[in-house]
Amino acid sequence: MTSFDTSPQLNLWRALLALAVVFVMLATTGWTALRHQRHPAPLQASIAAWEDGRVAGKRLPDPESAPLRLARFFASLTEGQRVRLAHRYPLAVGNMNGAPVELRYRANRIALAEAREVELRRLHDSRLTSSGQQQAARRMDRMEALMRPGRHILAFDPAGSGRVAEVFGDLRRAERVSVVVPGVDTDLLTFQRSRRAHSAPVGMATSLYAAQRAADPAARTAVIAWADYTAPSGLGMDAATAMRAEDGAARLDAMVRGLPGVAPVSLFCHSYGSVVCGLAAHRVPERVSDIAVAGSPGMRVENTAQLHTTARVWAMRDADDWIQDVPYLELGGLGHGADPVADGFGARVLSAREARGHAGYFVPGTDSLRNFAEIGVGAYRAVSCAHQDDACRAGLSGTAPTGRA
Repeated sequence: MTSFDTSPQLNLWRALLALAVVFVMLATTGWTALRHQRHPAPLQASIAAWEDGRVAGKRLPDPESAPLRLARFFASLTEGQRVRLAHRYPLAVGNMNGAPVELRYRANRIALAEAREVELRRLHDSRLTSSGQQQAARRMDRMEALMRPGRHILAFDPAGSGRVAEVFGDLRRAERVSVVVPGVDTDLLTFQRSRRAHSAPVGMATSLYAAQRAADPAARTAVIAWADYTAPSGLGMDAATAMRAEDGAARLDAMVRGLPGVAPVSLFCHSYGSVVCGLAAHRVPERVSDIAVAGSPGMRVENTAQLHTTARVWAMRDADDWIQDVPYLELGGLGHGADPVADGFGARVLSAREARGHAGYFVPGTDSLRNFAEIGVGAYRAVSCAHQDDACRAGLSGTAPTGRA
């Protein structure tokens, strides 16, 4: 899917680990400001406007309030009032955990249209270089694609390289919810691909959604392609540290807490996305029933006990995945800890037969995708283990109950 996902560059990893002290020094100086940039400019402006806004003569609630409080606020409004808020503060409402999902879809369509107009102006701005105009054209095309009928955009932020999340299925009526958490080089432009489609978040999510429907046609499922964190760019310093993952973990937790209903949630975390999930594991609510990682460089712990989660932890790695050659250790803030498929880690190790290397875990016809689908519908006894002893199914019932709180 990315340079980190497709090009090993293992010598760079080893060099980064060898220079741990230097990088830690950098982390305490130049990187500090990045940690505290909570909202990029367009979203910040919409949130600031919301904070000064009113509805029916009353001040609007703090946009950082708990999702349950925000859900109660929106439930207290008339439909007309909700729609007016979406039109007045589209980015704020579209990214507000706790707002009704249908309202978020509507707000994000408005935000996408506004962002598209910005890129259209940039496209015709003679002050931009040819490269800048081409970038504007690509971003405009992506936004137009996300605005097409039938697409349900749960989150959108045009700032920087862009963030986005999309829902497949009926999130409000789902009996089980799956969240795909991708790795590095994931942004607005790489959210969907025509070539190697299953290595991008949209392709991963649509493939998983189709596989779940095949695994259990009667199950009401929804899958979220969640690229709503600032992922590292390439295999560099950010990919070797947890800085991006820490912010991503907080955002992932907030998103899960804002989901409607009480349906069990399964996290499917690929590559650096498994670092995000590892850091989020102890904080996400108990409705997260499963955390499955594929092609993981580590989860920032030495074993599953250190994740401090009630969720079942699954792991898989294809035999041809180059990630197995990355040093599984953490030194001076660099590296991501133990190998999740190692015997001593404690994860339930799944088969990834025919996964086609690091970027192929969501390709139809693979054991990896079938296993993800069975987990997603709660058919745990149907998964294929990596080893013949079937240890990954030990102590599991045939199908997990839906509606777990």
